[in-house]
Amino acid sequence: MIEIVRGEHDTGPPKPAPHLENLKHDFLASIVVFLVAVPLSLGVAFAAGAPLLSGLISAVVGGLVASLLGGSPLQVSGPSAALTVVLADTIATHGWPVTCAITVAAGLFQILFGLTRAARAALAVSPAIVHGLLAGIGVTLVLGQLHVVLGGSAQGSALANVLALPGQVAAHHDQAVLIGVVTLGVLLAWPRLPKAVRRVPAPLAAVALATGLSVATGMSLPRVDLPAGLPALHIVPRLPDGGWGSFAVAAVTIALIAGLESLLSAVSVDKLRGGPRTDLDRELVGQGAANVAAGALGGFPVTGVIVRSMTNYEAGARTRASSILHCAWILAACLLLTGVLRLIPLAALAALLVYVGTKLVNLHRLKEVRRHGDLPVYVVTLAGAVAVNLLTGVAAGILLALALMLRRMIFSGIHVEQDGDRHRVVIEGALTFLSVPRLTRVLADVPPHAEVTLELLVDYLDHAAFDCLRGWQQAHAGPVTVDEIGHPWFERGRSGEPTVRRSVAARVVPRWLAPWSQWQAEHVVLPAQRTASSLLCRGASEFQRRTAPLLRETWDGLAHGQQPHTLFITCGDARIVPNLITTSGPGDLFTVRNIGNLVPPADGTDSSVGAAIEYAVGVLEVAEIVVCGHSGCGAMKALLGRAPDGFDQLGSWLRHGEATLRRRSREAPLLVGGERPAAEADQLALQNVVQQLETLRGYPVVAAALDRGALRLTGMYFDVGAAQVSLLDDAARGFVPAGALEH
Repeated sequence: MIEIVRGEHDTGPPKPAPHLENLKHDFLASIVVFLVAVPLSLGVAFAAGAPLLSGLISAVVGGLVASLLGGSPLQVSGPSAALTVVLADTIATHGWPVTCAITVAAGLFQILFGLTRAARAALAVSPAIVHGLLAGIGVTLVLGQLHVVLGGSAQGSALANVLALPGQVAAHHDQAVLIGVVTLGVLLAWPRLPKAVRRVPAPLAAVALATGLSVATGMSLPRVDLPAGLPALHIVPRLPDGGWGSFAVAAVTIALIAGLESLLSAVSVDKLRGGPRTDLDRELVGQGAANVAAGALGGFPVTGVIVRSMTNYEAGARTRASSILHCAWILAACLLLTGVLRLIPLAALAALLVYVGTKLVNLHRLKEVRRHGDLPVYVVTLAGAVAVNLLTGVAAGILLALALMLRRMIFSGIHVEQDGDRHRVVIEGALTFLSVPRLTRVLADVPPHAEVTLELLVDYLDHAAFDCLRGWQQAHAGPVTVDEIGHPWFERGRSGEPTVRRSVAARVVPRWLAPWSQWQAEHVVLPAQRTASSLLCRGASEFQRRTAPLLRETWDGLAHGQQPHTLFITCGDARIVPNLITTSGPGDLFTVRNIGNLVPPADGTDSSVGAAIEYAVGVLEVAEIVVCGHSGCGAMKALLGRAPDGFDQLGSWLRHGEATLRRRSREAPLLVGGERPAAEADQLALQNVVQQLETLRGYPVVAAALDRGALRLTGMYFDVGAAQVSLLDDAARGFVPAGALEH
């Protein structure tokens, strides 16, 4: 007996507990996020015209509450540049104490949204609107802060900033310009520096270098104004004396923008980190609670900030401890480094915000929006946000997005094709009252006495469109034939039983896929027109009009040769359509059809089938041979003694099936899907497939390819009544549904 002694087979030092390992990564990540958050928090508060201390209060209090209560473990919350524009207007209108009350109200709205599980509804907003809104915020931010960088002050609106900018550029520039240029230069150059240098966050490096330059050269310019010590925290919010309507609008606007940015940030981090998805409703509740706490203590509104959240993830954070710790470092900086923070020039913060604003105009996202056809929505949202306000921009974007969606949903393709004196009016898509003016215009161009076919390939037809078509059909002097493809919308309306909802429209097999003779029987009124010749001619015409244009490129590539992957041997039964049941197309199958899908022996008694086998395997080098039998096979019934009399050629051919009869007498019955077919002929059809595969192995060209591993033999059985394809599975001693063997 071998006694196992603890530690005898130890392979190394003990691994630290998971929570300790996570804490190490979270500790380092929290420092990186803290270094990014401090200058951004001050800059955002400065851009909005709020007390600078409010940015730090929000970073500490709001960030802590959101980290503890939110649903995203790696989300970092704090003051966001996305709110500077709306906050600047709110502060100018209501003052700071009332703005703090608005922040509390916005937080309560967010909590309500989260509790009513409305978070996912916010994600239904078009990405074009979201990115247009962010771009509008970025443009407004840049226009305002450029004045500060140039030594002036921001105007009251984006338009005023644009008009005043030329004069500001031409004016005398003081020390603030130098500090702003240095800050922007460092921010732009930082990504190109060595990796070791880039370990320091770019915002911290830019602000630190600009501050150091201003102090070293003794510049006298506006700097950060913070209390010398820890301020006494008291309830700052104050309710307005009036103007409750604007109060409510501001609170809802802040709640929506902050909530949307927080949710998008959480989703973006989820895409990177993998694992369980964020509870978005909980995240919204956490953000709301953070805004209530921040607003109550005189802080700036809080959102989940995508820049800090991405920084947190990329720095290696594992849990929410990182975002909690970063709040502690900011608080420590407020207590211990107040003197250092008061040295930061306001021009450096303004330059930092100009850089952040340009980043909000994301060119990569703009290209993606353009590719999806939503560029007008993006432009309208951006223009509305810059020219008027954020809420107007969002509303305009939503209205345009809805209009474009409506147009796409109800768009009808209407055109006329002419063939001599005959005209075909082709109508595709949804045909509604909105399409009636265009439909009327197209129909008016058809000559009065022309022979017309109305070809309807529509997925919806409303009452107005039906009346338009029926009225024109009755008024037209020449013959009008209505040719409906798919659900009979027009025919149902004409019979007095219109289909009023898409959900109850019958699923109709397109006639280029369904049996053409079946469609003719249902839609050609006169039986005399249902001759074999008319069926083939009309079917060929349908192919030429509809299928050929779709497959012309495919056939063009096959014009100079074929490279099929499969030799398909099956019965001549008209119910078996090889390309249909195998979902294959032109150039895929080299097909041999005969009575009973029989393979004569390789002794030359039937050179036709043998030649096809040799050509397919030896010349075309197919990778697979499929022998496909089917239920209800007449050849199998004939082999069982029910062959018609007086057909010598048929009797001679069926002698190749005698080997199948011998196999049936000595082998156990084969199953299909675990069951034995009820009909004796169907049982024989299964044995017949196996026997033909055995006969194939007797062909030298087949045997050689099998030995090389270049060929595979497959048995297939098609149950006509059930439309079920089954494949031979040796392990199951029978045939199993094709899906069971799908790889």
